[in-house]
Amino acid sequence: MGRRDMSGRLSSEYQGLEVKVPSLFRCPISLDVMRSPVSLCTGVTYERASIQRWLESGNTTCPATMLPLPSTDLIPNLTLRRLIALWASTAAPASPFSSSSSSSPPAPSAVGPTPAAAAAELLRRVASPGADPCPPLRKLAAFLNDDDVDEFDKNAFARAPCAAETVAAVLRRAAENDEDEGLEAAEAAVRVLAAIAASECIEEENKRRAAAALAGDAPSAAVESLARVMRRSGTSLEARVDAARLAESLLLRNGAAAAAVAESEALVAELIRLVGPVDEKGQLDKTAVAAGLSCLAAIAGTRRARRAEMVRLGAVEAAVRVLVDDAGCPGQALRVLEAAVGCAEGRAAICEDAEAAIPAVVSRVMKGGGAEAAVSVLWAVCHRYRDRRAVAAAAACEGGLARLLLLMQSGCSPAARQMATELLKIFRVNGKSCLAGYESKTSHIMPF
Repeated sequence: MGRRDMSGRLSSEYQGLEVKVPSLFRCPISLDVMRSPVSLCTGVTYERASIQRWLESGNTTCPATMLPLPSTDLIPNLTLRRLIALWASTAAPASPFSSSSSSSPPAPSAVGPTPAAAAAELLRRVASPGADPCPPLRKLAAFLNDDDVDEFDKNAFARAPCAAETVAAVLRRAAENDEDEGLEAAEAAVRVLAAIAASECIEEENKRRAAAALAGDAPSAAVESLARVMRRSGTSLEARVDAARLAESLLLRNGAAAAAVAESEALVAELIRLVGPVDEKGQLDKTAVAAGLSCLAAIAGTRRARRAEMVRLGAVEAAVRVLVDDAGCPGQALRVLEAAVGCAEGRAAICEDAEAAIPAVVSRVMKGGGAEAAVSVLWAVCHRYRDRRAVAAAAACEGGLARLLLLMQSGCSPAARQMATELLKIFRVNGKSCLAGYESKTSHIMPF
């Protein structure tokens, strides 16, 4: 584990700290203390990385017993992992808030600083008055985004007392500072919180804890901090994407902050800008589009959503552009349009650009996600409100009739089937609308 020199002696950094390690805590292959213990079907427990290397090398036996392995499934040994964590924590750094009287750094554990202990030390540096929080925050973000770090250690950090609160406090302070140092600290804090909120390996309870810490006693201030970070000209695209993910996490996981997110004009404007072009050539970044549209769709689905305001800020144009350019996330784009047609301003925006918007929506019926949302949009502008521009654009679309017929036969919801039935009257049965016009790999065999 990098603690000893070539002669086998303990490094000077750890002189005097060595203690007896229980043999059950050591991996039989590497002889190091296990971080992620897993068991084979033979009942022997190994460090995950060590046994994976053994199996990937073509071995089909248990290294300790040399018995053949009928199965190579690795079962996490959670009990042993908790015992090791408990044993290692006796010498690990405590929470930066657990003892305000002691200023001396804690000693490393007997096996060297564990990942959780190292993260706690970084958090202590973030909370240190007068210190630059950027370096430790960047290291914390790298720790949480590192695939080699065990999820147990990541969750241990996320649930640590005051961990999320400390990072969130840095974000709120830094976002109010117009200096470059404030911008860097805000970006670094956003990356840490987003790594907790968006990571699949972080437990839901820890994600809720991070959202509550960010919202604090003033959810509106937290939302405005995210919008301010996204608005600054020097903010990197990655930080803007992370800010959008944090905003969505607040919306979904913190009831007190949901209204603040949905009603923030500044945040919605920045989300729409995130979905837009990222360079002079008008290119769209798929990661940015996914984060921005996902949050916009979540906002649009709430009762507090100001749909007319979203339309005024350009939500319809952004969603149509994503569909036309095939920039990914059609389901979210169609959900934004579905919410927009619920207000007069949204229907007007779609119909004003009907020549581009309607074909883009028709093309998503029976293609990828959001087919029923596409039918809902078409039904609203073409059937319920009967806008002439929308009807003309829909009737001229190639394969529109075939798509509706196939949707009705695909097991869609009763509501979608009813709307599709009413839309059938709009499409002309001609060469452009026949089944041959629908791009499909299905072979249709004529009876004669």
